[in-house]
Amino acid sequence: MTPYFERFAVRAAAFSAVLMMSAGAAFAGEAVTADQILNALKPKSVTRGITVGPQTAQPVDAAAQAKQAALLDSVRNRKTRSLSLGEREQIAELAASKPKIDLEIQFDYNSAEISKGSMQAVQELGKALSDPNLKGSTFVVAGHTDGIGSDGFNQDLSERRADTIKRYLVEKYGLVGQDLVAVGYGKTKLKDAANPADPLNRRVQVVNMDTKTAASK
Repeated sequence: MTPYFERFAVRAAAFSAVLMMSAGAAFAGEAVTADQILNALKPKSVTRGITVGPQTAQPVDAAAQAKQAALLDSVRNRKTRSLSLGEREQIAELAASKPKIDLEIQFDYNSAEISKGSMQAVQELGKALSDPNLKGSTFVVAGHTDGIGSDGFNQDLSERRADTIKRYLVEKYGLVGQDLVAVGYGKTKLKDAANPADPLNRRVQVVNMDTKTAASK
């Protein structure tokens, strides 16, 4: 490869990395750090009368905010399996515009036990969510599986895995349980729908549903 093409390849790789970070990137479980998670989940600065999402600023809609608050209040302290399909879809719709991060947290085969190789990623998540900059926020912890297997099996597995992450964060990092909403989506929201078996689909997505932390600064 010539020096010109080498420089071009490096610049292209760097540009791709920037794009991935700005969109709310997915990080490999072994490599993610608390700072990366914190930066992905930290709300943008908010000015009076304006709500800032991950990418764009929009006028505050009081009715929409009230609806969001009511939904979150209705699912706090609820068992993950008790959430209806409609509630899961409402949460997903709200989460679409919120700060989020996808973590490739692996579990033992057909199990909700966190694999040893992914334990560090979960610990980094615990450190990030304990940071004062995120104090007062409500987080959705969403479990996702790949596309292999039946709908029912994957739905149950994703719920149990989301519960495992929530329980770990509460027990090991003292996070408040009612501020963590665990939800399972099974194989209904594949990250790479063209490749259902891709490990990229097996992930835990964490979403910061509350922007009051930034608004109160």
